[in-house]
Amino acid sequence: MNDATPKRLFLTGGGGMVGRNVQAHPAASEWDIHAPTRAELDLTHPQAVATYIADLQPDVIIHAAGRVGGIHANMANPVAFLDDNTLMGRNVIMGARQAGVRKLINLGSTCMYPREAENPLREEMILTAPLEPTNEGYALAKILAMRLCQYIRQEDPDALYKTLIPCNLYGLYDSFDPQRSHLLPAIIHKVHQARETGDQTVEIWGDGTARREFMFAGDLADAIWNAVRDIDEIPDLMNIGLGHDYSINDYYSAVAQVIGWQGDFDHDLSKPTGMKQKLCSVARQTDWGWSAPTTLRDGIEQTYKHYLEISGS
Repeated sequence: MNDATPKRLFLTGGGGMVGRNVQAHPAASEWDIHAPTRAELDLTHPQAVATYIADLQPDVIIHAAGRVGGIHANMANPVAFLDDNTLMGRNVIMGARQAGVRKLINLGSTCMYPREAENPLREEMILTAPLEPTNEGYALAKILAMRLCQYIRQEDPDALYKTLIPCNLYGLYDSFDPQRSHLLPAIIHKVHQARETGDQTVEIWGDGTARREFMFAGDLADAIWNAVRDIDEIPDLMNIGLGHDYSINDYYSAVAQVIGWQGDFDHDLSKPTGMKQKLCSVARQTDWGWSAPTTLRDGIEQTYKHYLEISGS
């Protein structure tokens, strides 16, 4: 970038894991990034968002904000998950259109795929079958935002409004709270506690054979910045992932090796194993020429170091 003045970027969800990794990426230093907090800008208020974007006149928008939660939160609050996420996506995308912003990266979710979709999950499968009921509201809101971007491009091909669908994520700025954390940070916390207390066994729900695709969040940030640079070239809709997965047992073993815990795993077969697989197709991503650079071990090592820093261990 040769301009003396950095280009202006509006980032929603700047306080979340994805948003913080986007801002920590080396490419961020080349941009004038505006990432207002929820207190500074309520994304569910259409006029406030429209005014903010019109006043800021960003060169690019990255929409990474959302109301997120686990299965229990989604099931207990389906109205809020549908309504809040619909409003956020609609307000940011339409605010961008009204302000004449030509470049926007919208982040979707793999929950947009049908519940019974065949693996690997290909982008054209979206809207071909029923969704997973436990997070349907969130998924519908994400699909609406994706469709809105596509419709805007249908009416105005010069509006580069593109949607990226990341696979599962872990990494720096993740939540390690056992009540809220996802798989890998939960494993890190559990195995670390076992090492600290001298426990010789760690429990795994089910038989551990279910397979999951988890990408280091710093790699998603790298993909996002590359997409910003190549926004003319990327497809309107594209998965961002590894293209391969690991079993739950593999993740536990990898974390144990990094942490240095040498106990045994105890499988509680009375607990559910979960979906057998959830793997994204990376055919479009491969054609674009990008792949995730961080190995599983390196990603876990960086995440564990971050865990120790924030926990004071």
